Amino acid sequence: MFSEETLYSVALRHCPLIGDMVFRKLVSEVGSAKEVWELSKSGLKNIYGIGRKISLEIGNEDHLKFAENELRFCEKNNIQINLRHLGNLPHQLNECEDAPAILYQKGNYNTALKPVSMVGTRNITSYGKNFVQDFLNEVKDRKIITISGLALGVDTEIHEVSIQKNIPTVAILAHGFHTLYPSKNRKLSERILQENGVLFTEFNSSQKPDRENFIQRNRVIAGLSPATIVVETAFGGGSISTATFANNYNREVFALPGKITDKYSQGCNHLIFQNKAAAISTVSSLVEQLGFSNDIEKTGELFPSSEIRIQLPEFQQTLLHSLDRNTPLSLDEISVKLQIPSYKILPDLLQLEILGYIKALSGRQYLAI
Repeated sequence: MFSEETLYSVALRHCPLIGDMVFRKLVSEVGSAKEVWELSKSGLKNIYGIGRKISLEIGNEDHLKFAENELRFCEKNNIQINLRHLGNLPHQLNECEDAPAILYQKGNYNTALKPVSMVGTRNITSYGKNFVQDFLNEVKDRKIITISGLALGVDTEIHEVSIQKNIPTVAILAHGFHTLYPSKNRKLSERILQENGVLFTEFNSSQKPDRENFIQRNRVIAGLSPATIVVETAFGGGSISTATFANNYNREVFALPGKITDKYSQGCNHLIFQNKAAAISTVSSLVEQLGFSNDIEKTGELFPSSEIRIQLPEFQQTLLHSLDRNTPLSLDEISVKLQIPSYKILPDLLQLEILGYIKALSGRQYLAI
């Protein structure tokens, strides 16, 4: 049985013009969804930013009846309803300003595992498939849980390979649990649940997979994880929006570079060029940057860093020594420190990043590795 607060939360969120941000404002001002629902019209109008159209919808019995039906649907289908204002969301997602007010869930989400979001084009190539196989094979024993969007292509590959390697995986849907899109992945969604994975959606059972829902869905993919990996994407692909959300949340973004002539590498290359994603040079360096290194991997300690880095051009060595391993420096700060214009530094920073000597963070900030 669901609580009264869940009932009124679903009813309130169903009202036109009440999105996640307005919902959060109302509940924080009044105290609970139930109290908002029962507040007088004059009381609602006293809340800054809540206009007449919104206040007229609150208390409408049609929305309450919808919520009653929705709760019955969820009970029948073993769907959990997570309310943000009650602290039910995964903590990484809860940190995002625009996180969903309500998140529907099937399956159990293991918070002890480290989430990594992985996205990409529906037109995955053998290059992308090989990367997904190699990366997930490398991290399969390291308490990871993968997150993607259940779309065809890269998403499907991520979910399927995760299952093959006994890695729990999370699929974020762009519609309610009354349907499954794409229909080709219905059996895959069932396997995800059978193998200790999870299906999440912010959409109720009246909401179809409309085009705008997919962009909205992408912010949840980015928000659930401290890092997002873009495997392959063309210019303007949906994965670019996921990377943008991750950047806005100050999360790490990594992109798999490719040939400039390869259509489904161009989006990744552009993210790297714009400093919106760190270039993936090797699977092992990516694993290290994500914090999955274990005690067995001590090879680097056998070689002093100076012995390796002495092979770099003189200016790149100087640039590398100007960076710290713990405190990131911005491009402007590096420019001032070295007294060299930033546009002259940027190509060498990119080269050092590709070689795996430094890590690029959001906001054009850099760390030595």
